Amino acid sequence: MALKAWINGDESAKEMLGRVLTERPFLLLPPFHRVPLRVGNVVEVVGPSHSAKTEILMQAAVSCILPKEWNGVHYGGLEHLVMFLDLDCRFDILRLAQLLKHRIVEANGSNSNVNWDENDVGVWEDIKKEPKIAYDEDLFSTSMRRFLYVRCYNSLEFLATLKTLCHRLQKEREAHGVSVHILMIDSIGAFYWVDRASTSLSLGGTNRKSLSLQSVSEIVVMEIQKLLLVHPMLVLATKPTILGDNYSTSGSKRKWSSQDSSDLRTVTSGSQKLSYREYMPPVWQSFVTHRILVRASDDDLANRRHQNYSIYLSEWSFPSLNFLDKLIVRDAGVFTVS
Repeated sequence: MALKAWINGDESAKEMLGRVLTERPFLLLPPFHRVPLRVGNVVEVVGPSHSAKTEILMQAAVSCILPKEWNGVHYGGLEHLVMFLDLDCRFDILRLAQLLKHRIVEANGSNSNVNWDENDVGVWEDIKKEPKIAYDEDLFSTSMRRFLYVRCYNSLEFLATLKTLCHRLQKEREAHGVSVHILMIDSIGAFYWVDRASTSLSLGGTNRKSLSLQSVSEIVVMEIQKLLLVHPMLVLATKPTILGDNYSTSGSKRKWSSQDSSDLRTVTSGSQKLSYREYMPPVWQSFVTHRILVRASDDDLANRRHQNYSIYLSEWSFPSLNFLDKLIVRDAGVFTVS
């Protein structure tokens, strides 16, 4: 009967969109807002160091762990869990708390342009005293408990985490009543160069099997694929890279060693060509469904020194949109500018 009702059923476009958005909500945050992402997609955010990759992940995490509504106030969150795998071992939990507090205070009618500093206790004391923009500590604690964090110091710990993650996600879903919506990996290439310098990764003991660089990537992809079958999620992974000769708009060049066997890839960014080295094994490259390139902008350098914010450029290379977004990072998060 249920199948027959589904076949014979009819719904308007508004009802269909409401159902789809409830089951698989969009992630309408810069720079992800250009492409409709769904659970099962694997999105790679690629860029050199200090290009706001982790900042982009944290903003997405805040939007995921916040509820849609709380005590009659609209926050626009997804109210789901986030699993954050920190391979870079430089995650700043205070920054995540800062972003979450900004979203809570902003939704309650405060001035979102306030530059909050973790040492500036007076600002938050004033916010707590103001009844119209009261800081909801219960909401903050409830949201932070939806953020699940694991730190891995090498590839073997990363593999062990992936193999046990299915059981943990099941326990977290039972405990919180909601599932994990986003799996974040920061950053997927953190151990690549260390593993490449080693001939093999020993699993311990003289009779144990050793893992090569290629087999590690194959196991990572296989474990994530198995995980997605049981726990459908959106996968967001950052990847550090070094951009090539045409990266800098100020004219500086970077030469590559002939010993580097990595693939040199070129994408067109407006009137400019950007080159970067793709070093991850093909098994991971074929696993990625979407890719975003981010980098610091050389535009308005003099103005940036006076404005207390950084400017970045993001572009979708897969699928190729041939469109640049200009982003700024402030205390309240990542914003697009014209």
